[in-house]
Amino acid sequence: MAHSETWQVGTYSFRSRLLVGTGKYKDFAETKAAISASGAEVVTVAIRRTNIGQHADEPNLLDVISPKEFTLLPNTAGCHTAEEAVRTCRLARELLDGHDLVKLEILGDDKTLYPNMHQTLLAAEQLVADGFQVMVYMNDDPIAAQTLEQMGCVAIMPLGSLIGSGLGILNPHNLRLIIEEAKVPVIVDAGIGTASDAAKAMEMGCSGVLLNSAIAMAEQPVLMAEAMAAAVEAGRKAHLAGRMFKRAYASASSPIEGVVR
Repeated sequence: MAHSETWQVGTYSFRSRLLVGTGKYKDFAETKAAISASGAEVVTVAIRRTNIGQHADEPNLLDVISPKEFTLLPNTAGCHTAEEAVRTCRLARELLDGHDLVKLEILGDDKTLYPNMHQTLLAAEQLVADGFQVMVYMNDDPIAAQTLEQMGCVAIMPLGSLIGSGLGILNPHNLRLIIEEAKVPVIVDAGIGTASDAAKAMEMGCSGVLLNSAIAMAEQPVLMAEAMAAAVEAGRKAHLAGRMFKRAYASASSPIEGVVR
């Protein structure tokens, strides 16, 4: 049965392992339709780019993505320093009546959108001390992942490849090292381009997949959202089932003992 297995992120419990974003859609109607089709329970929102009440005279995302229906995950996209990120998370907490689950994302530059890990570590320490449950976007560095977990972050979110690139998982070896050591959920964040990328992440043992562009920039976003939901579900089941060993040569599907000759 779909979503029969629950999983934990901090004090939050979910069934769907697909987390989705809200950017790049042509309008709010398409945003709502695609997110509903994805079956996602967690929806991430860029506080510096999306109106969730900061601007009373502008369309409000919460009119179509209700906090009563979804768990909102405010993120700090667009921040380049720890100070900016901490301030953004505090604003989100104020706008969302004390909501404490946030996605920390601090960028190194505007060309690659690669994470600035020095600033990320500084912000994570402050946010955890301030009572936030921090899910943290990071590079695919196993040591940094361990450090962030030890700080108290509730989820590690290594990139598969650059944000919005659609290149898929370019360094599966490092991702596997992170998964092997982590005691908190590991969620691939960034770079997913199509359903097979999402399935691969889940087959490797990731707890979930967060994506936005792969759905929003598809020719048919709603159909891609359905595909991503199916891929995450299939990848999780394949991981639990345990794949067969790879062999260098053929192995007959039917037994060869007792064959009539």
